[in-house]
Amino acid sequence: MTQDSAVPVFGAGRVRRARYAVAAVFAVHGAVTGSFATRVPWIQDHASVSAGQLGLALAFPAIGASLAMPLAGGVSHRFGARAALRGLLALWTLALVLPALAPNLLTLCAALFVYGATAGMSDVAMNALGVEVENRLDKSIMSGLHGMWSMGALIGSAAGTVAAHIGADARLHHTLAALVLTALGLAACQGVLDLHSEPDEEPPPRFTLPPKSALVIGAVGFCAVFAEGASLDWSAVYLRDVMGSSAGLAAASTTAFALTMAVARIAGDRIVDRFGAVRTVRTGGFLATAGGLLVVLASGPALALCGFGLIGLGVAVVVPLAFAAAGRSGTNPSRAIAGVATITYTSGLIAPSAIGSLAEATSLIVSFGLVTVLASGLVLGAGVLKAGDRKVTQGGVPQPAPAGSPAGD
Repeated sequence: MTQDSAVPVFGAGRVRRARYAVAAVFAVHGAVTGSFATRVPWIQDHASVSAGQLGLALAFPAIGASLAMPLAGGVSHRFGARAALRGLLALWTLALVLPALAPNLLTLCAALFVYGATAGMSDVAMNALGVEVENRLDKSIMSGLHGMWSMGALIGSAAGTVAAHIGADARLHHTLAALVLTALGLAACQGVLDLHSEPDEEPPPRFTLPPKSALVIGAVGFCAVFAEGASLDWSAVYLRDVMGSSAGLAAASTTAFALTMAVARIAGDRIVDRFGAVRTVRTGGFLATAGGLLVVLASGPALALCGFGLIGLGVAVVVPLAFAAAGRSGTNPSRAIAGVATITYTSGLIAPSAIGSLAEATSLIVSFGLVTVLASGLVLGAGVLKAGDRKVTQGGVPQPAPAGSPAGD
């Protein structure tokens, strides 16, 4: 995708404003997720589904996202990046209403499929625009953008917690939230870069396998998301069942982990700019591996909490950097980003159940031994992000990296 021929160069001020606009889009996207997550118990009761049926239904967002993500490139090609993001983000924010309206398992699965499909397509569109802005600024912003997503999720979940506490009907809560977030999202989209494909550029295929570069980069993202998902969903259980901690301390571990991720992502861009993507991810892999070992070998809750904190610090910036690398790894950024996103979504889908199944067959300690092994994969695989080094810019227009310049570190 290239700039519209009528606007050959974006000025530095315009690009900086686009950065804030994309950051706002990420926050809105995260707020939808946070709003939904807090009302899952209400939705379960309204649809009259068991815990097992709810688990089945909650697989459908990832299924919908995985199937729909490859379509995002075609939408952007046809309508332009700004219009595509505006439409896809609006569909995602409005889809928040659907799960609370579902009266049974079948309709809940269908609603969550649509919810996931719109989430995935808007996710690809906003990450592709984030990479474009990063290229033009010639400094890392993707970690901070994903940090804004985490902050949005925290704000959405806080509002949802208040709504649940006062006993608000989730249909009313999600309708109001959807209207507010749709308005905020449309306003934010006005500030993003308006990019268009060249008139003679071939449209991307509707469905295609991810490029090889995306598969390799996605494998690194897979390791990080698996460790993240396992820690978010199982840290409280681990502290309660293995460490014998109180229910309050166990619950606090999940919130602490989420906050650690958000703070690390917001601060991550400065680290990436100073040390490079490869070195940052490799160091993060060492931290996450050390955290996993600390969790497995911990003799008390305090050490286990420290271990989960190290895992969060270690994996926080990996997915943003994987998206950034994918966006520069070939001639079709949306296709590569969609490939990486599909792999990471799959990892997030299977991680909780894989940890549970392994724990049932062995123990939670063994399960987090697996997390530790995957975390070490970040150390070994960090070098694949070398292909995603930022391009040098002149006047806001990306240029090829100088001959002989380092590609990653």
